[in-house]
Amino acid sequence: MAKLKDIKGSAIQYLAEDPVEYVGSWSSGGALNSTRTRAGAATKATLTAGLVFGTGSATPYGKTEEYNGTSWSEQNDLNNPRYISYGGGGTQTSALTTGGYYPPATPKASAFTELYDGTSWTETADLNTARWDLATFGSQTSAIAVGGATSPGGPGTVANVESWNGSAWTETTDIPTPRQEMGATGTGTAGFIVGGTQDSGPTATAEVLEWDGSSWSESGDYPTVIKYTSAMGTQTSAFVAGGENVTAKIATSASYDGTSWTANADLATARMGTSGNGATNQSGFVAGGTNTSDSEVTSTEEWTFPPSTSSTLQEGQLWFNSNASVLKGYGTAAGIPAATWSSGGSLNTARNTGAGAGANNTAAVVFAGNLPGTTVNTELYDGSSFTEVNNLNTAARENAGFGTSTAAINASGESTTANIANAESWDGTNWTAISDINTARRRLDAGGTQTSGLIFGGYSTTNSADTETWNGTSWTEVSNLNTARDSIAGCGSSSTNALAFMGSPPVTGKTESWDGTSWTEVNDLNTARYGGGGAGNNTQALAFAGITPPNSALTEFWNGSSWTEVNDLSTARQSSQDSGNAATSVISAGGYTSTQIATSEEFTASSAVSTVTTS
Repeated sequence: MAKLKDIKGSAIQYLAEDPVEYVGSWSSGGALNSTRTRAGAATKATLTAGLVFGTGSATPYGKTEEYNGTSWSEQNDLNNPRYISYGGGGTQTSALTTGGYYPPATPKASAFTELYDGTSWTETADLNTARWDLATFGSQTSAIAVGGATSPGGPGTVANVESWNGSAWTETTDIPTPRQEMGATGTGTAGFIVGGTQDSGPTATAEVLEWDGSSWSESGDYPTVIKYTSAMGTQTSAFVAGGENVTAKIATSASYDGTSWTANADLATARMGTSGNGATNQSGFVAGGTNTSDSEVTSTEEWTFPPSTSSTLQEGQLWFNSNASVLKGYGTAAGIPAATWSSGGSLNTARNTGAGAGANNTAAVVFAGNLPGTTVNTELYDGSSFTEVNNLNTAARENAGFGTSTAAINASGESTTANIANAESWDGTNWTAISDINTARRRLDAGGTQTSGLIFGGYSTTNSADTETWNGTSWTEVSNLNTARDSIAGCGSSSTNALAFMGSPPVTGKTESWDGTSWTEVNDLNTARYGGGGAGNNTQALAFAGITPPNSALTEFWNGSSWTEVNDLSTARQSSQDSGNAATSVISAGGYTSTQIATSEEFTASSAVSTVTTS
């Protein structure tokens, strides 16, 4: 991982926000001569040498237009006019198109393939499976045609994939599920498809599938479900713009690096079915499409990165991009990973609403919980696997825990029938009963060490604001939270340093900081929720998972004054067992999705996260 000094040394300028001009910008380009939507495009063309062809209107249309960076000019038509072609690839002077709807009176799926040489189109070998609304990427000599539909109006969505070698189409590895209306870009040996619909209904997907020349694999999902979008560039340097989610046209655009997506500035006009051209994620354009009024448009929008010269961006500036969950730098060493979740070992016993303790994601203990039904089960984590160890003396769920893997406290919770007040101490080998807490309750949270900790919130006979500190011998009631709440989350390093957040009802993002004497309300979470997890203390904390509703994978980082969204969990969940006295090294184990689960995820973050986001 690059260090801050690798970017600009002591001259680094921290930016509190990530304005759109720092991640590229859109500007107006020339207007098409004819309206069109869901047309074909040369996806590897450039900002000053573009090509679009065909149309998606009800009238078959074969017109071709070239772009010179300023204006569009009409060229020779396709030999077989058709609509909803949406399959194209190559460059302005060497392009390919295939598929689409074809007349006469009763339109049907087409297998036509045509090649463009910069002047005119030539018919060549047909697809093996006629289809429309397919995705095509590659070049005149090496291309891939993916999915689509074989009959008007569906059903008929297919998973078929065909490979083009310059003279013929050959059936190759199918995509995992049938779909149509995708965006796509790449080469015959390295490309991807994004979004689409998987049946004849309105449901769209965010799934990204990558092609390696012989097989398909799932990659990082697009930020939103999408169909009828434009994808341009390469498998590792691409951008996607416009499209439609389940119900509406959208203006969203994002860049892809082969692994993850970075949100870009929105298009000026929300639209779907655009024709997109671009060789990399640094520049390109979209043209035409259908706007929010369901009208076909002729406008072109041009994409450029880095930002224009009018930007205030300077060498050495550094900011946190919450959409991509990375540090960004202008100059050298841009794109430092800031915060990531990765898969950890699985619990031996799946559970939710238990508790955990631990210094980091390599040394933790989890205990109690719901199977369903309460449990005494205890498991130790060593950074790779969980081992069952000696059980608690009293079964519980919806309990609280704090401390380390060798010196922890379990407090309160619920038996199968009622709240309990019992507490136990863990020495790394055995649990020993200690003094009961003063107010029995469930769905509370806690923080601290075995000799200096506290518990707060939860539910007794109603939402609780009660706070109790632990000194290694006894519990003492202290000042209440400002807001009583059930299903609270929080963390802390001692009886004098803690942070409480989330809770219900109502669902809240309220955050309170504890200084050993009183709770002070500070900035709320960006997303209100309950039943989530927490780690750290009141100067550096992590909040994750929970119920918004529905179950959430959201993760937010606290820098002592504000919350910043970072990388989500891989699996949305609630009521997991969490450890972490340090916000930068956390484990979330088990929890509830549609049932109790055993999987865990480990969070690792650079300390630079807080440095950058405080400025």
